[in-house]
Parts: sequence; structure tokens; C-alpha cells
Amino acid sequence: MQGKIIVITGANSGIGKQTALELAKTGAKIIMVCRSEKRGEAARQAIIKATNNQKVELFLCNLSEQSSIQEAGMRFRANYSHIDVLINNAGAIFGDYQETSDGLERTFALNHMGYFLWTHYLLDLLKKADKARIINVASLAHTFPRKMDWENLQYKYNYTQFGAYGLSKLCNVYFTQVLSNRLNKITQTGITVNCLHPGTISTGFGDSGNWFFRNLVKIGRPFLASPRKGAATSVFLATSPKVSKVTGKYFVRCKEKRTSRLAQNYENAKKLWDISMELGKVEEYGVVNVNEV
Repeated sequence: MQGKIIVITGANSGIGKQTALELAKTGAKIIMVCRSEKRGEAARQAIIKATNNQKVELFLCNLSEQSSIQEAGMRFRANYSHIDVLINNAGAIFGDYQETSDGLERTFALNHMGYFLWTHYLLDLLKKADKARIINVASLAHTFPRKMDWENLQYKYNYTQFGAYGLSKLCNVYFTQVLSNRLNKITQTGITVNCLHPGTISTGFGDSGNWFFRNLVKIGRPFLASPRKGAATSVFLATSPKVSKVTGKYFVRCKEKRTSRLAQNYENAKKLWDISMELGKVEEYGVVNVNEV
């Protein structure tokens, strides 16, 4: 991976940080996209110390706010010529209903729209690389929803943290399917797009959940898998020649797996894509007006 540029969102802690560390060992340039400068810089220094790779950079963006994604996306485009691998990893679960400044439920805004819009702004740079890869960290939680409630997509009614989180992870699978189809069956870019379940991992995930979930995670944390195991599938999808031509698939423990029956509904995936385009005020996906900001 020498000479490659790898972008990882949510890279200051947990699976994202471990993924950045493992990929830094390959000699690639690592760009950590984080919300907090303090936590991001601490993680960056720790990764440099552990790997002796000085090519680890910090890039700030709040991926739950569309204005921040737009500004950061344009700034990123001005500073980098291409991207070889994009790993959409940033995500969270929230114990109560919250809205962003865009009027979106926060789980949906961060876990789905964050992936959707960040990739939109960087797609040109991925197209400039040789055989680029996009990796979306989804979850087994995509199996939670039993149907798509289009009238309550933002969970304004009957909010539950697991319901909103499961929906956002289903959205990650849908996003992967449509983006893969658009890039390869329609435009034939050669960019692969895959998603994965990282496993049930001992990280800080869950700290923003409700009281019961926070304490449940705290009790169970000693029995959960390590962040290194959680990062393994992301690293595999980013580096392995075995998946260089595989796209639109879902992986668990570095193996291709079937998604839920609901996740295989491509009409739902296309409808979500259209809704996301409207919510993100995107006219043509991957086409960015340089005078936007």
C-alpha cells in the first residue's frame, strides 16, 4: 500500500482508530477524518508512535452536519489530488431523539447521510485513482428493521435507539448497492463499493446511548472482541487482492455473506437514494460545483 492515500472517517477511537493504525503499518498515507481536534490529534500521535509512519494526517469535519461536510469536502478537494481508499466508518447510537441543524434525526444524519454526502464530495478524487475502493461500515443491526416506514424515516414518532440505529445500518447496505451499481454497471469506473459488519467489539460505542444500554455495554465490554478484530474486515476490503473486483457485497469476518431479505429490496434502495439526494440538496451525485462554498 506504499504511496496509497486512505481516508478513514471516525478515526480517533474504536474500530476507526484501529483501522487507521493497521493500515498505517502498510506504509500508506492515512487521512483521519474526525470531529474533535483534541481527540483526533491524540489518536494521530498514538498511531505515528505505534507504526513509525509519519504520513498520518488529521482532517476535521462534523459528519452529522451538512454544512460541515460541504465545507470540509471542498477543502479536501483543494488539498488532495486523489484517493485510493475511502472507509466510511463514523457512526453512533443515540439514546433519545435529537435533531441536527438540518432538521434530520441525528442517527440518520450521521450514520447514513454522513456516508452519502461525504462520498459525494470525494467521488471525483476516487475516480482519479487506479482501482479505488469504497468501504462502508454497516452492521448486523441492518437486520433489525422488518419494513421501511417511509412516513417515519426520521423516527419523529415512537423513537427507539435500536430502531433508528438499525435503520441507519440498513441504509448503509442500500447505499452500497446503489452506488456500486451506478459506478460500475452504469458508468464503469472500476471503483469497488462494499460494506461490512465489524462484529460486536469492545470500544466506546454505546456511550451516547441511553442509561440502560450504556451500562449493558460497560458490563459486557470485557467479553467482547478486540478493536483489532473489529478492524480486520475493513483492512481486508481495503488491501486484499482477493476482492479487487468484488463490488456491491456485504462481508462478515472477511467473508461475503447474505444480507437480510429486506436489504435485498433494490426498489427500496433506489427510493432511499432519491430521498437522500433531495435531503442533501444534491443535483447530480459526485458532480460538485467548485463555487459551491
